[in-house]
Amino acid sequence: MNASDFIEINPKVMMGKPVIKGTRVTVEIILEKLSHGFGFSEILKAYPNLTEEKIKAALAFAAELLNGDAVYPVSK
Repeated sequence: MNASDFIEINPKVMMGKPVIKGTRVTVEIILEKLSHGFGFSEILKAYPNLTEEKIKAALAFAAELLNGDAVYPVSK
């Protein structure tokens, strides 16, 4: 699976935030739900147009972003 198969960035959709293709469901909202303890089944119930594969694509997309060569400053 390639995350780009399921994720798109379009300035006309959700102000250019990464979304699941064909929806207005952002990668951000999926990550927030997961970080708050929601399981896949709860997310799928709330967003019936998603699939488990699309949720995994959102996770893969986020991992790809963090896997780049970007350097993040650390505050003291």
